Amino acid sequence: MSARAPRGAISATAGQLALDLPAGLPALAIEPEWKAQQRLWGHSFHPMCSYLASFPAPLVHAFIARYSRPGDVVLDPFSGRGTTPLQACAEGRTGVGNDLNPFAHLLTAAKVEAPNPAEAVTRLTALRLVWAADAPAWEALAGRVRAGGAADSTGREGITLVPAAGTCASPTDGVEAVPAEVAVAFHTRTLAQLLAVRTTLRLDLPVDRFLAAALTGILHGKSASYLSDIMPNTFSMAPRYVRDFAERTGFEPPERDVFRLLEQKLLRLFRQPAPRTAGVALLGDARDVAGRAQSALRARGLPDRARLVVTSPPYLRVVKYGSCNWLRTWLLGFDARTIDATLDDAHHRSAYLVFLREVLAGLRAVLADDAVVVLVIGDVETDRGRDITDGVGLAERTWEAAAEPEGYRLAGVALDSIAAGRKMTRLWGDEAGRATKTDRLLVLGATEAGRRRALAGATLPVDWTWPPRRLRAL
Repeated sequence: MSARAPRGAISATAGQLALDLPAGLPALAIEPEWKAQQRLWGHSFHPMCSYLASFPAPLVHAFIARYSRPGDVVLDPFSGRGTTPLQACAEGRTGVGNDLNPFAHLLTAAKVEAPNPAEAVTRLTALRLVWAADAPAWEALAGRVRAGGAADSTGREGITLVPAAGTCASPTDGVEAVPAEVAVAFHTRTLAQLLAVRTTLRLDLPVDRFLAAALTGILHGKSASYLSDIMPNTFSMAPRYVRDFAERTGFEPPERDVFRLLEQKLLRLFRQPAPRTAGVALLGDARDVAGRAQSALRARGLPDRARLVVTSPPYLRVVKYGSCNWLRTWLLGFDARTIDATLDDAHHRSAYLVFLREVLAGLRAVLADDAVVVLVIGDVETDRGRDITDGVGLAERTWEAAAEPEGYRLAGVALDSIAAGRKMTRLWGDEAGRATKTDRLLVLGATEAGRRRALAGATLPVDWTWPPRRLRAL
């Protein structure tokens, strides 16, 4: 889907970012070098698990390098899979990520509070021993689950129950049913291993959380590095799709060893050492993140004001983060429907702008006087196949209705013309909201000092070597 026809567009030479800005909003002259970087640029933890609507690490680096110094706090109140806080920690800043989605919180926490390789390998070995000690019982349990047909959570007669996630229970201590879509996705032995690991992992322990996050990244995909190939991509297709596909094709899941593939995943993740600077992962509403962030930072004896915010508020009526990850949430013991109901992101523009104003108002308490705030905001052109008019021009409306009334100062707006393609928000076609091919980068100053710093730093050169030879910052 093409972007809107340019209005007052500013022409750009090769290597510059084309702008399509309404009259009255200034363009910020930042070179879009992030578009030229390799797909896996940045720390090796970034691709731990795919996540819809995540922006690329090079984009974050462009702002971290220009608008923060080592030791500064960099905050993302909508952290998703933790791209901003991880990149900040990798560059010697204190990355703080917050999200209301427990799956997103887990991914962020796994990256910014990571174990070292020895701890991860030792824990994986312990998981192998847990499995080996009772493998026949786990395989028998998985066999009954796969032979049991449709399952629900009522525990009715004929349904095989399994231990709940994180209970460290034995295979005979069944308390919950396995959805039929999960049962058909995995080979019996693979499912047995998943049940054993799922029951044993404790998500409140950093090393277990890291292994759980890594495991979500290899649950399903099309290569032999994934535990199931029932889905055409790394995002969960609808349960009905899984059931219908398995029935229509006579799908037989391949036998894949959880421990071997998880070990290979760990080797890929630890191609680089974990960041020396630890970060902070918070679970909660973005509107009240300031107090929780400051409390966590003070408890660690760290500065309690953020000098930079880089974040992408959720797209308007586009992504259901629970249902898009229902197989991963099952593995972790989260409920996908509860996540979607809690996030409640299906807003029309008026409610969306009220929400963003409340977020920006709440942020002020945690911002340094010269803080720079970067909002990556995507327009939406359709909602479940219907053209909509209130999803376009969100960046400028965010400035007018949310940021300016709260005292922020506008430094400028730029476009990222390929972000929507990278974010994969087109996977469902006409079945869901669709983002345009452009994201607007709304750059604000918390005060006039922040606005001036944003303008002064826009043309600073950035070191794109990774790991970096040196970091340049204003």
